[in-house]
Amino acid sequence: MTTNENELATTGEEHADAPEDAAVETEALEITPEAAPQAGDVVTGDAAAEPIAEPETVTEPVAEAIVEPVTETETVLDPVVEPVPTTDAPSVPEDADVEPTPVPRGERPAITAPKEIADLPDDLSADDFAKAIEQTVFEFKEGDIVGGSVVRIDQDEVLVDIGYKSEGVIPLKELSIRNAASPGEIVTVGEEIEALVLQKEDDNGRLVLSKKRAQYERAWGRIERVMNEGGTVTGPVIEVVKGGLIVDIGLRGFLPASLVDLRRVRDLQPFIGEAIEAKVIELDRNRNNVVLSRRAYLEEEQAEQRHAFLVDLKTGDVRDGVVSSVVNFGAFVDLGGMDGLVHVSELSWQHVNHPGEVVNVGDKVTVRVLEVDHDRERISLSIRQTTQDPWEQFIEASETGDVLEGAVTKTVPFGAFVSVGEGVEGLVHVSEIAMHHVESPELELSIGQQVRVKVTEVDADRRRVSLSIKQALPEWEERSTWSERKPSKPRRREFQREDEAEAQPSFNADASLEAILQELKERGIGRS
Repeated sequence: MTTNENELATTGEEHADAPEDAAVETEALEITPEAAPQAGDVVTGDAAAEPIAEPETVTEPVAEAIVEPVTETETVLDPVVEPVPTTDAPSVPEDADVEPTPVPRGERPAITAPKEIADLPDDLSADDFAKAIEQTVFEFKEGDIVGGSVVRIDQDEVLVDIGYKSEGVIPLKELSIRNAASPGEIVTVGEEIEALVLQKEDDNGRLVLSKKRAQYERAWGRIERVMNEGGTVTGPVIEVVKGGLIVDIGLRGFLPASLVDLRRVRDLQPFIGEAIEAKVIELDRNRNNVVLSRRAYLEEEQAEQRHAFLVDLKTGDVRDGVVSSVVNFGAFVDLGGMDGLVHVSELSWQHVNHPGEVVNVGDKVTVRVLEVDHDRERISLSIRQTTQDPWEQFIEASETGDVLEGAVTKTVPFGAFVSVGEGVEGLVHVSEIAMHHVESPELELSIGQQVRVKVTEVDADRRRVSLSIKQALPEWEERSTWSERKPSKPRRREFQREDEAEAQPSFNADASLEAILQELKERGIGRS
């Protein structure tokens, strides 16, 4: 054996006796260029079959192996190639678990017990037995909504089979949102219902459920969604309370009386039992408060009809309508789709103190359209202009000097007003009430008193007529006759003789004094 062979053999024995760590180090050394076999060395085994490369040939691939990873590293660290994460869309690992958005309790399906058991062999194995238990037993907790069927109805409670170890009990107060309702009116035996679990086991070991609260949970989510979407809810009217109605929409919705219809409804009793469709205008779950508006729904539904109605309505049109409400300043008339206002001054040609004196709710009236405001959707109407102007009738039928029958309508300090026709009143001045001096008209006349008056003046432009009571009296007519006679001749003096000439003087003014005295003596005048 040559020297090289001895060295190789010795080296192999040392490697065989060395620990595993040493072997790893030896292997590491073998892959370095210094440890590679040189030309002329003797090798054995598989290595002997391979030609020994020249030193230059071995060095070149090693140099390439060193350069390649450096170039790869520089490429990875290049900021142009590496993507930059953004704050808007944080990167999430593909294998990371994303928690699903929790579903509100009111929108979860009701938990129900399995209704059927799969076919199982008579001789059950351990797996079959576990499977059978899994199929017949279901888990739930307090606050969950479960489904079941009604098995018994008592006066104060209802029993429900939900597939649990015992039947659930629904107390009367937890059965419905309706007050003073009997259980038989709410549910029937065999009916499938949903209920919320209040207690899995009370002091008496009973499972306590609530049908009313399950309806609450279902209704709140639905109503919130309807309100956000601008939709409507529908339910029957179950109760009349102070100020409005209670509507069953899965919970107790309050409908104010002013929002029941397009016009205010005074009698709400006829709405009991009627299905109402309304919009949700206020929702407060913390206060358990839901406010509805049927008027908003009706207005929305009739918006197009109102627009078409206003376009078709023209000033001067005469329409028939029904008085819908009476207020202090006038009356509202339903024209068949919209209400118009008849101001108190347009109710009658006569003076009206309150609209209730002329019209009442429900009266059928004929009105004339005075004005149509398309922007504010308001209509001004008139009842009096559908009838002939009484002033025109009065002017045509009466003139100055006519004596008419009338009734006292009002007394004032300066006189009294007397109605002499439909919608026509005249003023009797205080000086024209009586032949004598009148201190106050109230002392001579009373409201409603029938009097005869004489027309003394008519002012058609100002729509005023002046009247007189004293000039219509017979005494005044006689006095007028006296004043209208022709003046009579001067009356003769008692001592004047009939044969004396009236135009001639009784004595000569130029006569002497003696003649005058003599003449007087003859007539018996003067001293004898």
